[in-house]
Amino acid sequence: MTPQDRAQQLKNELNHHIYRYYVLNAPIITDGEYDALYNELIQLEEAYPELLTQDSPTQRVGNDLSEYLPKVAHAAPILSLSNCFSETDLIKWEDRNRKLLSEGASLGYVLEPKLDGLSIVLMYINGMLTTGATRGDGTVGDDVTANIRTIPTIPLKIPVNQEAPPPPARLVVRGEVLILKEAFTRLNEEQVSKGFSPYINARNTASGSLKQKDSRITATRPLTAYIYDVVAIEGMSFDNEWNTLAFLRQMGFNVIPHAEYLPNLDALIQQLPTWEARRHKLPFEVDGIVIKLNGLRLRQELGFAGKDPRGATAYKFPSEEATTRLLDVTVNVGRSGKITPTAVLDPVFVSGVTVSNASLHNYDLIAQLDIRRGDLVVVKRSGEVIPYVVRPVIEGRNGTETPITIPEACPNCQTRLLRPQGAVDWFCPNVTCPERVHRSLEFFVSRGAMDIDGVGGQTIKQLIAQGIVKDEADIFTLTADHLNGLEGFADKKITNTLQAISQAKTRPLARLLASLGIDGVGEKVSQELASHFGSLDALISVCHATTHAEQAFITLVSPLLTLESTSDITRAKERLQNPILELLPRYHDANDLEKKLTRLIKPLIETLPEERKDLSQVTVSLASLIEAGHPLMSVAGLGAILVQNIVVWFSDAYHVALINKLKQAGVTLTAETKERAGISLEGLTFVITGALSVPREEIKALIEAYGGKVTDSVSKKTSYLVAGEAAGSKLDKAQSLGVSILDENGLRERLH
Repeated sequence: MTPQDRAQQLKNELNHHIYRYYVLNAPIITDGEYDALYNELIQLEEAYPELLTQDSPTQRVGNDLSEYLPKVAHAAPILSLSNCFSETDLIKWEDRNRKLLSEGASLGYVLEPKLDGLSIVLMYINGMLTTGATRGDGTVGDDVTANIRTIPTIPLKIPVNQEAPPPPARLVVRGEVLILKEAFTRLNEEQVSKGFSPYINARNTASGSLKQKDSRITATRPLTAYIYDVVAIEGMSFDNEWNTLAFLRQMGFNVIPHAEYLPNLDALIQQLPTWEARRHKLPFEVDGIVIKLNGLRLRQELGFAGKDPRGATAYKFPSEEATTRLLDVTVNVGRSGKITPTAVLDPVFVSGVTVSNASLHNYDLIAQLDIRRGDLVVVKRSGEVIPYVVRPVIEGRNGTETPITIPEACPNCQTRLLRPQGAVDWFCPNVTCPERVHRSLEFFVSRGAMDIDGVGGQTIKQLIAQGIVKDEADIFTLTADHLNGLEGFADKKITNTLQAISQAKTRPLARLLASLGIDGVGEKVSQELASHFGSLDALISVCHATTHAEQAFITLVSPLLTLESTSDITRAKERLQNPILELLPRYHDANDLEKKLTRLIKPLIETLPEERKDLSQVTVSLASLIEAGHPLMSVAGLGAILVQNIVVWFSDAYHVALINKLKQAGVTLTAETKERAGISLEGLTFVITGALSVPREEIKALIEAYGGKVTDSVSKKTSYLVAGEAAGSKLDKAQSLGVSILDENGLRERLH
């Protein structure tokens, strides 16, 4: 194929994909695959300038305009950047620039992480925010001012610090709106806890949140914004990019962290591997780094190449997404019985490895995205995260694709699958399911759990197959006779393994709790439970009391559950049938219980004859349930679903027997008593965020040693936020709520 034919083919393909992405909102290739085609066309047009035509996609500026939002004209063109994919590309980029500049020009660079968010343009008149808009097509953007005002990191007035110089009469800046990784994880946890499917990716969620018609909805989303450029300014000018960033900080803008100045391209290229290695440790999603000439006069002198400024470029990291065919779906059963559908893929190379299996999350999400067997799908692998299917390419279907249905029974033990009230996932309820037992024991002995060296997955399989081990407690009754003859076990290994088992008996209670496979009970929740209850017996006692109180309540209200139903009455019945999920979190600290309960189930009460409308007995029973469940509801970080999971687990006869076996085997079931170093933080609640000089666990232990309490979420009840570098959304929320902020030194000064 001639260069001319290939160039035309690339133009046709790229124009087709641009139409699908921007007009139909239905792309059939990933961003990385698009970038590869686009870069190939650029290289052809550079090698054969006669192939560059006005209709080339390389001369086009994309847009994100929405039909239903008013439009705003930008003060200057808001352009995109050219892309580089290798060191060679960067060297060629600098060589092209040097040919256009005077000989010996000093080319220093400013490097910033390339945020994967939504571009915004903000206008300030005499220091007051007047307009906020999206990038749009680079000339005109969507007016999202009302929504912009809800984002805590965007100042409504500048400068924020009264000691700073006065603001320019007119200032237009450019930035990016996004959701930080930690905030996105928390947002999805909230989604799941409410029974909704999680959001797929942070960028699309941020974009959809910013373009809401109702700014009250935007205000509920954990959006943040970083400002990185001055588009227009009156009465001032800057010599270089580094001073521009300093000015933005001075005005109080949230400037992108981790920017750095590098004196030449050689120094910059040496930093590229470091940036690729740290990309997943940053608090936000990035897909590359932005490289700008530091000298603004030089950038102005270089001008533009088509739609791209010559004085800046984007170095793109290798793509973490790829498209491939979904061949089949298998069902995995986890240690808690949770069913996870897994995609069997036509092998595809993505993010440095060949991927042949990927998570499909859950069946609700499969239905929501309409993923089918035989679909062309987009697969993502980010860092060390398990690959997952992002979406189907619906436009690539040929009619042979088939729906994915929820299996009726567990593939391993044939027990009918159940979905608990309020849960997204389906479960195999059989605690003796062979696959559940295997997964549970494999996790129980692993390094992140009880850490029993010498007892790995293969050993567990052998022990189960021979009937030696049936549950976690049996691990602690193993003898040399049991291990003798197993594959890989010589005398020395047998001795070392038995010693490791003996040592594991004294693991902290929090470690044991986190190892039991209770759905949703990980390291953090386990630490809270161990600290709050002090022993497994105390926790079990509360769970049993809560279960008995729940059963008594349901028995008492059962006559009300037989009434004919309308939609409102059905909802009222669901609340009465599921008191731990529906009533306990709502009323665990409420006054006027009967009045509030009557209001909640009013549609049901209205259908009753007058003599049955008295809810005094029901109220007394509910109060007993609230009293029984209060110790669990008062544990930091426990929502209704987690409370129910814990109560159900510890009230199950099989698990009660397991705990008794662990006790008989000599496993520690009480929390260690921590000696206090002081009481200066007594009664204070802290949240820790950002990068500190030591791991967060050390800061947490320090706070607790002086009587303080550490929680995950900032609220009005938070006494102090301990903020390190790149603190992110928690710092924003703390400032908006008026919570006091401490750095690490400030915290240590309070200890005595």
